[in-house]
Amino acid sequence: MPAPHMASEPATHLLVPFASASDPACRAALPNLQLPHLTALLAELQPVHTDSGTDHSLSAPHERALAQAIGLVRADGSAYPDGLLPWAAAQSDAPALPQAWFTPCHFQVGMEQVTLLPGDQLGLTDEHARPLFDALAPYCTEDGISLRYESATRWHASGEVLRGIACASLDRVGGRSVEAWMTDSAANPAGGQLLKRLQSEAQMLFYTHPVHDAREALRLHPVNGFWLSGAGALDHTTALHPAPTVPDGLRSAALQADWGRWKEAWTTIDQRDVRDLLARVRRGEAVTLTLCGERVAQRFTNAPRGAVARAGRLIKNLLGTAPASKILETL
Repeated sequence: MPAPHMASEPATHLLVPFASASDPACRAALPNLQLPHLTALLAELQPVHTDSGTDHSLSAPHERALAQAIGLVRADGSAYPDGLLPWAAAQSDAPALPQAWFTPCHFQVGMEQVTLLPGDQLGLTDEHARPLFDALAPYCTEDGISLRYESATRWHASGEVLRGIACASLDRVGGRSVEAWMTDSAANPAGGQLLKRLQSEAQMLFYTHPVHDAREALRLHPVNGFWLSGAGALDHTTALHPAPTVPDGLRSAALQADWGRWKEAWTTIDQRDVRDLLARVRRGEAVTLTLCGERVAQRFTNAPRGAVARAGRLIKNLLGTAPASKILETL
């Protein structure tokens, strides 16, 4: 998940990605999820904002929530359109320049679909990633894209061709069929066609590269393409706010549909991050909690309560505290 290059404040805002998922196996696991600190915390907080979407939006709910939390919005204060959150540009020294991330990946061809496995699921290291980067960079230069190596699993791209390219994040497409998540280039058809050609060239280039044979000899998935994400540019100069605390433990388990490990990760978050936030609430500190599923992000705070909120709290106390899983089912 994208995360701005800035230091987080103490955990006064906890944003939890993949707090729930749409997979039926995850839904079946929710009623048995024991999260005592989250249940107690939600009893102290009030919902203040709900961002409802669909399972098929290009930007995941936690990405939209993170953008809002740090002030990554357009000049008029509105949210960036779906798939156009300019994460790469927001982390650069030239945010007005269109930028994106190229992530080396493996496209797994099945009988009925093509599934994407991103670099962080391939055990990709500099030893294999750097030669592939060096091979692709000249092709990018010819197409007006400057490619810079950031890490084995993230290559930074910049160039005007990347303006207006709506794309799904890896948190949307990782481990899934790519058909529903192909780049939308309606605002920049010429750039879209160029990028499709570049992806085809990368596929052929990587297939014939010595790294391909080296990874097959090690029984590792070969890298046979790249995925574009975080594309765009900021339309105004802005100073971003410090990022909330964003635990990463649920992400990899959810993307790999490992719901046993996902439950274990939730237990860890409940015992550590959520318990810390609950302690802050009980000390009288103002806190924010944002829970994000694959359709919905819901934000809660312990802001001063008006008469309606106090009445709601009274009713909640009379009825008893519902388990946290009931909230997670709505995400």
